[in-house]
Amino acid sequence: MSYEEKGTLVYLVVSALTYLGYVGVVLSRAGGAPMAEVSYVSPMLWSIGISIGLSIVGRIAFEMAKPSESHKPDARDRDIDRFGEHVAGIVLGGGMVLPFGLALAEAPHFWIANAIYAVFTLWAVFGASVKLVAYRRGF
Repeated sequence: MSYEEKGTLVYLVVSALTYLGYVGVVLSRAGGAPMAEVSYVSPMLWSIGISIGLSIVGRIAFEMAKPSESHKPDARDRDIDRFGEHVAGIVLGGGMVLPFGLALAEAPHFWIANAIYAVFTLWAVFGASVKLVAYRRGF
């Protein structure tokens, strides 16, 4: 497993788990109240910060456990990254229609912010998944 592939795997797992943790915290805070009234800013910022920190620590730990032969991306790594980012960019572009529509409809900030966070998480998970499939099966 290349250095880039390991980083992609860590990014996928951390992105998905921190978002699910965020959703769990927000749902537990709702307790029957309308979702738009839930205090979401602090958990969202914590979730994003924890995701960044865990991605860094996870990549270092994975590399210490199973060292790579090289840390320089080769032509295959660059091609897979380009392909994965291209496909994920389409998901991001299409997904941003939802928060844009919510903003135009003057929805509460809760729904707009959460739609943006959900789309960014979908972009990260989808892009990493496409890259990992390309590493395993080719593209």
